[in-house]
Amino acid sequence: MCGIVGAVAHRIVTPVLLEGLRRLEYRGYDSAGIAVLDDSEQLQRVRKQGKIKALETALETHYAEGKIGIAHTRWATHGVPSERNAHPHVCRDTVAVVHNGIIENHDALRRKLMLKGYEFESETDTEVIVHQVHEFLEAGLDLRKAVLRTCAILEGAYAIAVISSRTPGRLVAARHGSPLVVGLGESENFVASDIFALVGETQRFIFLEDGDNVELTTETVQVYDRDQQPAQRPVHETKLVVDAVERGEYRHYMQKEIHEQPVAIEKTLDGRIRAGHVLDAAFGPLAEKAFDHIRSVQIVACGTSYHAGMVARYWMEAIAGLPCSVEVASEFRYRKHVVPPGTLFVSISQSGETADTLAALKEAKHLGYVHTLAICNVPESSIVRESESTLMTRAGLEVGVASTKAFTTQLTALLLLVVALGKRNALSAGQEAKIVKELESLPEQIRHVLRLEDEIQAWAEQFGDKQHALYLGRGAQYPVAMEGALKLKEISYIHAEAYPSGELKHGPLALIDDQMPVVAVAPNNELLEKLKSNLQEVHARGGQLYVFADVDAPMENVPGVKLLRVAATDEVVAPIVYTVPLQMLAYHVALIKGTDVDQPRNLAKSVTVE
Repeated sequence: MCGIVGAVAHRIVTPVLLEGLRRLEYRGYDSAGIAVLDDSEQLQRVRKQGKIKALETALETHYAEGKIGIAHTRWATHGVPSERNAHPHVCRDTVAVVHNGIIENHDALRRKLMLKGYEFESETDTEVIVHQVHEFLEAGLDLRKAVLRTCAILEGAYAIAVISSRTPGRLVAARHGSPLVVGLGESENFVASDIFALVGETQRFIFLEDGDNVELTTETVQVYDRDQQPAQRPVHETKLVVDAVERGEYRHYMQKEIHEQPVAIEKTLDGRIRAGHVLDAAFGPLAEKAFDHIRSVQIVACGTSYHAGMVARYWMEAIAGLPCSVEVASEFRYRKHVVPPGTLFVSISQSGETADTLAALKEAKHLGYVHTLAICNVPESSIVRESESTLMTRAGLEVGVASTKAFTTQLTALLLLVVALGKRNALSAGQEAKIVKELESLPEQIRHVLRLEDEIQAWAEQFGDKQHALYLGRGAQYPVAMEGALKLKEISYIHAEAYPSGELKHGPLALIDDQMPVVAVAPNNELLEKLKSNLQEVHARGGQLYVFADVDAPMENVPGVKLLRVAATDEVVAPIVYTVPLQMLAYHVALIKGTDVDQPRNLAKSVTVE
């Protein structure tokens, strides 16, 4: 979602703010802007619709240099993408605000402020914040108290950063439901939506808790909790380096991240398996005792993480012998629940800040779940802090909006969880050792798949003039087909749907013609023969088939069917392996379509608002 960067220093901060915005591009945005207090303590603001490059070009002719400032990349919610809706928003040349989130009562606040003479220039919900802060400043409050009084009447979610010509050396920020971090420098301090914006400036960070606000000067950082009491928050040192956010030899971040998957999975497994066993300690100090009492599992997630949960449901019931439910977080939080005794609540999120998943987790803590576990990629994130136990995926920074290595490491982590629970229930020691062996072989299996990229690229050329595609899978491969279809629609803008293969006769078959490519995943398992029958139904109606098959699967190359042998893969880990060629197919189709692969239109990397 929207990206926030702020800085107060003894040097000109404009380059710092711009570089921070560039590092936040992966979150998705449609406009960008910057506001600084210049040497005369006057607010200077520049905003542009489109890419950060347009903002940089505008700054070449519009003076905006200062030692304190805020900057923003906007992902439109209220109001169309435009320069006038871009942040920062300014009131009467006195206050500037940037905001990530949604203010639900903005209409009522707007009407009240208009009656008091405030003029609105934008359609955004954010503009009510800057005018409200200004009103409280006019009433004699200092900047921090004016921000606090404003926050007290806001309904919704927000992370905000505020500067004012009335207090030229101070930056105030606050968070409620949206993430915000403080970066600690030498005689300079920073604030941002996440640490990636600031890794070029500092390695030391404070992660604000929900309800916190903070006042920054060049020499001081004072955090206050939701009760407005001074609070001491731990300082974390990140190991992330600037090189981690560079593309290197790859054309796009997505391509780089596809190829990083073998190493990412090795990191997910590192230290968590030994001598054929999954170690309970991998899930944290409370997990071992809690796992002894688990009788069922509830998984909640969004988007790609939801697909990972769907795969895990097959594993959980087939391998661990435990009932498992999977639900989209945005649906979970808005219905009543019956929680079976002994149910483990599992939340899955790449960022750990997904608004709906975080809200579902908070609700789950009041519903009687016996334990909460987060599977996440960001150690200091809100979902991790809210959960009793965690399993970090260790995928590393993922910049491309379309998730790749985050998904396969989530699947790997979930299979570790399945084994940890299963050995307490239906899984024998021999079966555990077999699955562990397959997990250990995963990186090499995926390296084998990556060597098929040239052949997959050749397939992609057949999709260049297509507008629709159908993906088919059976069993645990059905959610893999869903993930493949999602990747194609996300970055190539081809409308793609996924179905269980057995559902063809129940509607989708009506869509099949020679303009509808059909992609199928066909590992060598007990459902293969049924899948082959489904594929014949497609072929008989003129559909062009693209089949990713097991090396040993008894399938033949026939006219109208393109067959690519993926790997000799065990059924348990097959969903992880077969995900990779679908990612590569989507990537190369997007190249042919000429889309913005890493930053597809209308999408954001981390959905931190409802």
